[in-house]
Amino acid sequence: MHSAGMSDMDLDHILRELAAREPIFHRREFGTSRADLERMTDSNFWQIGASGKVYQRGYAIETSLARYEKGPEPHDWPCRDFTITVLADRLFLLSYILEEPQRVTRHSTIWRQAADGWKIVFHQGTPMA
Repeated sequence: MHSAGMSDMDLDHILRELAAREPIFHRREFGTSRADLERMTDSNFWQIGASGKVYQRGYAIETSLARYEKGPEPHDWPCRDFTITVLADRLFLLSYILEEPQRVTRHSTIWRQAADGWKIVFHQGTPMA
C-alpha cells in the first residue's frame, strides 16, 4: 500500500531512514536527553514488552534515561529482515527481527512522519519460538 504520490523509491528511502533508528531507545545518535526522547515519541506513545506488559511513554523515557546514565550498551543490537507497510498518510509500520545472544525477537514499530521529525507511536517486541 502506498500513500498518494509515494513511489517505491520514496518508500525504500523511508525504510532505510527508519531502520537506522531501530531498535528504538538504543540508538544514541538520535539523542539521549529527556527532550530528545520526548521529541521522538508521540504524546500517546505506548508499547507492549516481550513479557506482554504494557508500558506508557513516561516509563519508556525514564527507563531509557536510567540506561543512558550507565554508559553505552555493550552490544550493537543486530537487526535484520526489515519490512515497511504504509498504514495511512505519513504513518508507517516497520517490522524486523532482533537477534540477541539470549533470545530472538520480532519487533514492530509504528512511526509517524511529523513536521519536526519522526515520532514513535507504538512499539511491540515478541519472542520468537
